[in-house]
Amino acid sequence: MSGVDLAVIAEAPAPPVRRRGGGSGWGSFALRRLGGLALSLALLVLLTFLIVPLIPGDPAVAILGPNASPDAVAALRERLHLNDPLPVQFLDYLRGLFTFDLGQSFRYNTPVTDTIATKLPYTATTALGAIVVVLLVAIPVGMTVGVLTRSGRRPWLAVGFGAVAGFFASVPAYVAGTLLVVVFAIWLKVLPAGGASTQSAYVLPILALALGPTFAVARVVVQETYAVLHQDYIRTARGRRLPAARLYIRHALPNLMASTLTLTGLILASMLGGAIVIETVFSLPGLGLEVVQAIIFRDFPVIQGIVLTVGALAILINLLIDVVLGLIDPRTLGGPTHV
Repeated sequence: MSGVDLAVIAEAPAPPVRRRGGGSGWGSFALRRLGGLALSLALLVLLTFLIVPLIPGDPAVAILGPNASPDAVAALRERLHLNDPLPVQFLDYLRGLFTFDLGQSFRYNTPVTDTIATKLPYTATTALGAIVVVLLVAIPVGMTVGVLTRSGRRPWLAVGFGAVAGFFASVPAYVAGTLLVVVFAIWLKVLPAGGASTQSAYVLPILALALGPTFAVARVVVQETYAVLHQDYIRTARGRRLPAARLYIRHALPNLMASTLTLTGLILASMLGGAIVIETVFSLPGLGLEVVQAIIFRDFPVIQGIVLTVGALAILINLLIDVVLGLIDPRTLGGPTHV
């Protein structure tokens, strides 16, 4: 994507582009995005802290077991600072965040940061692998269908692809994962059903996570292809009988990237959460299994740390997408413009 040479678009006549004053555009963009980033992180921290009181059960009882004596439970609650008022707990929580200390696991008595550092690579591998599959499949497939069905051509293909894409885009990742296990692990026996002992164990989780988003993005690419191919500069370039590869890849593709990247950024952020669900299906030792265990044992620091980490990564991913969009198309920066 970033390797596409945008300058070649100028070879065919194109509508006038409203460009920004370089400094002011990026300056106002940076101020808006940094302000939005600070607000989003503040809300994330607050919500992450507030989810803990909503979880039923006593962590001390979950750790010691239902047969523990009241004195032992009371002593453990005191040691874990569970008896402190919520404002005091929140101030301790903030103090830890500012020193990059997410606290100690109630269950293992080890730093939460160590747990996240150990488990995050499994989740990141699954999510990033899925987004690579989405981009490598959705963009060429969607663009091809858009080109073949433009201006009402091949209506059977447009209707058929729309129906198939709509169906698969609505399939939840855990359902897709279960079906993939049945077909490829149980029936065909060509891929492992779970675990992370080999690299092939990531194939089914990645495919399950990528299936729905691939068809969702492909549908958007089809519509964007229709819009781009009706632009005057594309018609002029076609009239000059440019080769198909040059016309579609060099002239049409860059103009598809803004909307595609925007949707992809949202999907990638949600994939981090989806990967957590998929890990429970495939028994991957990532953040998913860890947060499930943390919920069972009421390990509040681990729950907070994982939710905060995933949420912060989602916010930063969308910020990165905004920056990439600004580099591809300065018109997305906002602020005063001039022709």
